[in-house]
Amino acid sequence: MNRTTPPGQPADKLSAPTATTRAAGTTGAGTRDTPDSIATVGVGHPPGRLSSAALDDAVARVGRVRRRGQARGALVSGVLLAVVVAALVLSLTTGDFVVPLADVLATLAGGGDTGTQFVVLDLRLPRALLALLVGGCFGLSGAVFQGLLRNPLASPDVIGVSAGASAAAVLASMVLGLSGIALSAVALAGALLAGAAVYLLAWRKGVNGYRLVLVGIGIGTGLSSVVSYVMTRSDVTEAQNAFLWLTGSLNGRSWTHFWPLFGGTAVLLPLALVASRALPALQLGDDTAGGLGARVEHSRLAMLACATGLAGLATAAAGPVGFVAFVSPPIARRLLPGHGAALVPSTLVGAALVLLADYAAQHLIPGTQLPVGIVTSLVGAPYLLWLLARANRVGQGD
Repeated sequence: MNRTTPPGQPADKLSAPTATTRAAGTTGAGTRDTPDSIATVGVGHPPGRLSSAALDDAVARVGRVRRRGQARGALVSGVLLAVVVAALVLSLTTGDFVVPLADVLATLAGGGDTGTQFVVLDLRLPRALLALLVGGCFGLSGAVFQGLLRNPLASPDVIGVSAGASAAAVLASMVLGLSGIALSAVALAGALLAGAAVYLLAWRKGVNGYRLVLVGIGIGTGLSSVVSYVMTRSDVTEAQNAFLWLTGSLNGRSWTHFWPLFGGTAVLLPLALVASRALPALQLGDDTAGGLGARVEHSRLAMLACATGLAGLATAAAGPVGFVAFVSPPIARRLLPGHGAALVPSTLVGAALVLLADYAAQHLIPGTQLPVGIVTSLVGAPYLLWLLARANRVGQGD
């Protein structure tokens, strides 16, 4: 029997049981709907499930996007590695005494004459390897700081870590008369102490990136004042040597400076990469990261400690080479958009930047070797000005 609509009631105002029955019952063709084709008619009913074909297609699309991202990351990292190797070869082959690549390879393999061995193994190789490690340490440290604190100004040379190493080194050399490995150890300790002070002073039931940057700038300014005071009270020759170190220089570096940096990097670099596995979750915010199961403060403290140690090691070996940690991560992120902090590419960008800057410092002015920090500052200072101008344009500089 057909059901009729009561007088005065529109035909589309069926009762809920009738609508549900029509949705879940038989179709006009007399066949019963399958679960995958059931449509939601009444309010409060669950939506229809995706078919297995649609689900497989979505999974395949996600897989293709992920594979393209991984392929792009591998390609960019490979190109950056090639640039690092090319810069290393350039540093070993060219100079006042040109050494062909074949002779360099023969010398590295244990051959070559006495003069070539002296030039390659004693003069150029330790300096080039030191530049590679210094740049890599600064690049990775800056990437961890900027990715963790979500602030492009968060780098060790801005938030006081490099200033702590500088102040400790100047006090140790001018007041205590230390040099060599002892001076490097004091500089590393100064960086760690400065990083710990910034972290503790910025702590307010957690660490906010903006507050940590402001506290770090304040501490860095205070430590720079200490350095200036000590230099004004010192002998002119000692002050000149300290000023050269504070600029960031690889001049006169040898294997004595390389091996402590190599040992520290071999320990801290893997630890930093392992600790940074929690970085993608922390970039979503503390609450979200905690909901995903991340140990927020433990992971943040581990990453900050590793990044501070890497910056301290690099500063102890070559001085506070300016802007390397500041500009390397943005360059890497531009090359790999959508890949998060891009830690490995940032490390390679830093290594290539210091190698090329040191090569330019040696040959930019014939007969004069400039500190590498001057060249890196020529690159980094315009970027800092551009970043501040861009922040003001979008209303974030007030």
